Amino acid sequence: MPAPCLVLAGVCGTQFGAAFAPRAYPQVGAAGVVFLRLLIAGVLLCLLWRPGRQAWTGDKGAWGTVLAAGVLLAGHHLAFFEAVNHLPLGIVATIEFLGPFTIALAGSRRVIDLLPACLAAGGVFLLGDGGGSSLPLGGLALAVAAAGCWAGYILVSARMATRFSGGQGLAVAIVWAALLSAPYGIAHAGGALLDPHVLGVAAVVAVASSVLPYSLNLEALRRIPPRVFGVLTSLEPAAGSLFGLIVLGQHLHGPQWLGIAAVACASIAATYLGTGRRATPRVRATRRCVPEESAPRNEPVP
Repeated sequence: MPAPCLVLAGVCGTQFGAAFAPRAYPQVGAAGVVFLRLLIAGVLLCLLWRPGRQAWTGDKGAWGTVLAAGVLLAGHHLAFFEAVNHLPLGIVATIEFLGPFTIALAGSRRVIDLLPACLAAGGVFLLGDGGGSSLPLGGLALAVAAAGCWAGYILVSARMATRFSGGQGLAVAIVWAALLSAPYGIAHAGGALLDPHVLGVAAVVAVASSVLPYSLNLEALRRIPPRVFGVLTSLEPAAGSLFGLIVLGQHLHGPQWLGIAAVACASIAATYLGTGRRATPRVRATRRCVPEESAPRNEPVP
């Protein structure tokens, strides 16, 4: 499957899971859902990829990369799902998207490359109805934190994809993220975490928002560099708004829809201004260094 299709499927799965998760908020809150989501996803990915000891012995930096990815995943999940408690999903997804969008523009040296950044800034301004409505500062801070963690995860997972075959590193990173989020989730939810309804919702969210998207994104990052990946996720804000409307019944005002469209158009503009072309040599180099068909699954990838 072409890499852009992998990214698009991951975007839809992530936003559907984010819209479905609030069904369990009354019982366990966002913290409980995040913990169960990461725990279930980690177990499923470990059963799927079966990370073994031999996968860690060939690269001294492997453990550091996986642990960093787990920290960023835990921070992103907790910040994102808590932000959805204060802001509409479409707005949270749009602000979160500014993280990978920043990666897409990083390293630009031409004045014209600043145009997408200005367009994105205007889109963020419109998210508050052009200044006509005030968004909760707490929700905005959480969304910005999620954006930063997501940008960091993209960069770290790109290194992880070159050091492990399949999704072995990803599986361990999500288990580590679940352990990090466990104290917060258990403290807020307690015994309600064992409620069958909560477990069912968490399982759906884990598969839709973690197992499938992160596996697909990891495979896409084997074929394209992080900056191109950031540009391809330009549909993230629109997908979040759509699932927020369909699943949660969250209606946005006209200026807010324009703001979301502006951020998406900014990403498309960045693509046409040459971000993808400048990254092409790196794609070829990565594909030569990581021969997917020849590398054994349980052996360290050179």
